[in-house]
Amino acid sequence: MLETEKIIIGRETRVDFGKFAIGVPAKVDTGADGSAVWASDIRIDKAGCLRFKLFDESSPFYTGRVLKRTDYKVAHVKSASGDTTIKFQAYITVKIGGKRVRALFGLCDRSTHAYPVLIGRRTLHGRFLVDVTKNEGISTKKKSITLNLRKQLAENPHEFYKNVYLKGEVTQ
Repeated sequence: MLETEKIIIGRETRVDFGKFAIGVPAKVDTGADGSAVWASDIRIDKAGCLRFKLFDESSPFYTGRVLKRTDYKVAHVKSASGDTTIKFQAYITVKIGGKRVRALFGLCDRSTHAYPVLIGRRTLHGRFLVDVTKNEGISTKKKSITLNLRKQLAENPHEFYKNVYLKGEVTQ
């Protein structure tokens, strides 16, 4: 049996959600079991149909279009920080590295995360190889803040300590 050629992607990549969103930044995490996508207005209607929107109004990728699924799951999920929560999961066809795949995504609020999409092992397995040196040059707000903090620290460590670290205030 011939093994299909795997596509090489980096630790960050872009994901296309068809007509719903194109070029969404994603973190590729080989330590995560499943994949997750930022979703809002998640609900199940009286007919048992799962309805949700990708992202929310604060995201540049938000369209307000409702996705509907009758084939969905629920899971008790433990985060890297040890917190547990119940998440709905839905299959979504996406394009990663130019390859179209149907993957199971946990639906959750990722508004505080640097990447609105997380690609985990179950989506990667048998389809992709991850080259951590490959970088698509994706810039996120969180990365920009970190770079700014490092610059402030380098310019005056004591002032940074007093005015930023101790106060816990981050300026953009």
